[in-house]
Amino acid sequence: MTAPALLPAAADVADAIEAWRRWLAAERRYSAHTVRAYLSDVGAFLAFLAGHLGGPPSLDALASLDLAVFRAYLAARAGAGAGTASRARNLAGVRSLFRFLDRSGRLHNPAIAMVTTPKRPKGLPRALTAADALATVDSAPQISDTDWVGARDRALLALLYGCGLRLGEALSLDADAVTGQGALRVVGKGSKQRVVPVLPVVERAVAAYRAACPHPLPARGPLFVGVRGKRLDPAVAERQMRRLKALLGLPEGATPHALRHSFATHLLAGGGDLRAIQELLGHASLSTTQRYTAVDPSRLVTVYAAAHPRARRSGAAPKTTPTTTGRSDDATEVEI
Repeated sequence: MTAPALLPAAADVADAIEAWRRWLAAERRYSAHTVRAYLSDVGAFLAFLAGHLGGPPSLDALASLDLAVFRAYLAARAGAGAGTASRARNLAGVRSLFRFLDRSGRLHNPAIAMVTTPKRPKGLPRALTAADALATVDSAPQISDTDWVGARDRALLALLYGCGLRLGEALSLDADAVTGQGALRVVGKGSKQRVVPVLPVVERAVAAYRAACPHPLPARGPLFVGVRGKRLDPAVAERQMRRLKALLGLPEGATPHALRHSFATHLLAGGGDLRAIQELLGHASLSTTQRYTAVDPSRLVTVYAAAHPRARRSGAAPKTTPTTTGRSDDATEVEI
């Protein structure tokens, strides 16, 4: 998808957006899904400007936009029914474009920095129970027509739950990523790398899939492939998860990403250190990881009683159970 086919824009804007698209994909290494979402957000913004300005906007027009125009755009999105989270994402795409245009010397608009991001609701992570998470992984072969696809789905879900990977991170793995050495190097958001441990049961699931796969899996090629041998599409994995949800009677929030939430929540419940979980998940901010503390506040009481010097000296747990919302005013990361 290229910028010129997206929206009404002057030629210089279309060229700049195409350069931005290539930068997002090649330099920032954003997933194809994220790039499409950003292009869609910018498309909606420029379509609004075309109506507001009476014609396709040029780079000069973008440079001269004032704060009132950006606020009017967000108000229009709200009037069209876009929720807080959607408007915040829309603004993130527009901001990314303007920052790129500024850094590349195409234009400078100080007004975009003054736009306040709509505050998102701080919902709790939707984790499955341990029993449901394990059943999801083990039942994957039951909803597949062929044995090798069942082995693939089981290996993929085992990585999501056993290593806490995002779906995009798992599907971007090359075939030589899981080597049987007990660790996996993952490239996450913003091209940040992290190393996560891989349990033997997960390594065995990946090995079983590789042995059953009828397509060649060269070292520098994709680990997870579809029926035609191409890198597996996220939509296929999401569809398989929906089938598992129906088969097992899982809650509405049972998605591939819920397995990542389950990984973090179950580690925390089992006594995992919050900083360590932050590193395993690849969160830039601890405040993002702290959202999981709201899932099991009783765990915080146990940790306090066992670790705080005052609690150890008195030999008693706090008289009141602390409450937490998992919210932090300095949280900057949105999707976990």
